[in-house]
Amino acid sequence: MNLLRLFRRRPAPGDRPYYAWLKRCLGIVPDNVELYKLALVHRSASVEVGEGRTVNNERLEFLGDAVIETVVSELLFIEYPEANEGFLSKLRSRMVSRETLNRVALDLGLNEIIVAHPSSLVASRHNIYGDAFEALAGALYLDQGYEVANRVLIDRIFSEHVDLEALEQTEKDFKSRVIEWGQKHHRTVVFRSCECADHVELAPHFESELLVDGERVGYGDGRSKKEAEQVAARQAYETLCR
Repeated sequence: MNLLRLFRRRPAPGDRPYYAWLKRCLGIVPDNVELYKLALVHRSASVEVGEGRTVNNERLEFLGDAVIETVVSELLFIEYPEANEGFLSKLRSRMVSRETLNRVALDLGLNEIIVAHPSSLVASRHNIYGDAFEALAGALYLDQGYEVANRVLIDRIFSEHVDLEALEQTEKDFKSRVIEWGQKHHRTVVFRSCECADHVELAPHFESELLVDGERVGYGDGRSKKEAEQVAARQAYETLCR
């Protein structure tokens, strides 16, 4: 059975807030508002559809992830005509990262309309909002087609809520990238940093260890804590993320 047929297409009075939000944030009038409503249903609030089956936004999230990556790839290809594949891949990774999508989702106000159990909102550490944004992109693609989804994501969302220049600078921040890797793969990333006593009289000197699930994967030293952590993170990144 096609699960999409389980959701009615005829507008209902209770749907007016969704229509208003979609018009304000995405600039569209949906053909099937139920797709967007489903995109906002977290697994913790799954809807029963009979025969012991439940639905939530996870399938739309899967689809939306692919849509966003395709749109971002096209955007960067056009915006950076001289950039090589490595640069484009890294910048795309930053644009579709959980951190970026969470921030975009919060900017759009998804935290105000998402349907989820309160405990899930705490346990997810806000990743739930980025997931919902991906699901929303999947709903947009199914409802309006790729061309509209492409235009909305680029003109109404990324251009207003994502700073490409800032993301370019972030690409140099190995600490953030390793932390993001840990979040994505559900690994615990910890920095242990200290000022070396035997260097205090001459000049400040710091050392830092990067631990992943308690195991040391990176080491760095420098004239500041930040510098030492970046060196350790870069060493770890070359091991973990290549």
